[in-house]
Amino acid sequence: MSAPSMLEQGLSGLTSPLAALWQQGLLAVEFERAQVLAAVPLVLVAGIVAVARDKARPTLRFARGDDAARLPRGAGPVFRLLSLVLMTKAAALVAVALSGPFVRGEPDPASTEGIDIVISLDISGSMKAADFRPKDRLFVAKDVISNQVLSRPRDRVGLVIFAGEAFTQAPLTHDRALLHTVLDGVRTGVITDGTAIGDGLALALSRLETSKAKTKTVILLTDGDNNSGTLAPETAMQLAKDTGIKVYTILVGKGGRVPFPDGVDVFGAPRYVTVDMPVNPALLKTIAKETGGAFFQAGDKRSLETSFQSILESLDKSVLDGSPPVRRPLALSSTLALLALLTATLAVWLRHTRGSVVP
Repeated sequence: MSAPSMLEQGLSGLTSPLAALWQQGLLAVEFERAQVLAAVPLVLVAGIVAVARDKARPTLRFARGDDAARLPRGAGPVFRLLSLVLMTKAAALVAVALSGPFVRGEPDPASTEGIDIVISLDISGSMKAADFRPKDRLFVAKDVISNQVLSRPRDRVGLVIFAGEAFTQAPLTHDRALLHTVLDGVRTGVITDGTAIGDGLALALSRLETSKAKTKTVILLTDGDNNSGTLAPETAMQLAKDTGIKVYTILVGKGGRVPFPDGVDVFGAPRYVTVDMPVNPALLKTIAKETGGAFFQAGDKRSLETSFQSILESLDKSVLDGSPPVRRPLALSSTLALLALLTATLAVWLRHTRGSVVP
């Protein structure tokens, strides 16, 4: 960053809070550490005591006191008193600066409160189906999640995986590096096989229990029908309804007979067999409808990308409709600290020049 640019940013950091304070008034000031303000009265009392002690300082007695009393007093005592008042003011400004005062800037329509999203991702063996050639379903799903969801810096994202049972891979976090690493490591065949949709949905919902976000949602991505787990999908759906969490469901693949990898041939090329993949779009539609979400079916990478885009656009609209734009806090501490430094410098200068007690 160039020196002029750094200077401009510094000046903006000092003037912007003052401009907002001028427009909004003193009542708009908020404090991060309001308890520190208790030091301000103590500083003022200390200043009053210092002024009183200065006035009571010993005086030099002359033999001809009447004649000396008629001599002009000069401005020295006045400047000395002024220097004490300024030093007290500087100390009070430091105390106020330490309390973390700030005002809020103008609303920024482009910035909104973030969204809490938990992705419940099916990693059952059927996600190795090769109808999303040249890669399998899971590879494409991970790629789309990475590009569509993890590219949103304002949202907190969590990741739950499920097959025959469900596990949390990442809690709600803004840490994109962590999420990319965790998502990249997701594989099939690492947990008991099966498709426990109810368990995967219920665990994702539990990740949102402590969320205070105004928009909370689960994106459930699977390619099959519920055939294992301890919790019925309908029970998990009711839990989502009770907690007001929308569930968006995506059915990956078309179901029916699809190519499935079956090792390699004598030349080392992948070999495929055709297997039947049972799906239950009616279940996913019901979950989405009952929770206020939406159902999507993706037969290729492009339609999967479109599904995520539609979901995320819907979430953005709900935030814009339901919560005001964010008003960024503008700190006043630096401005007050600079003002305190200038005030103290002036006080010291007066004390050692015009207000000096040394002839």
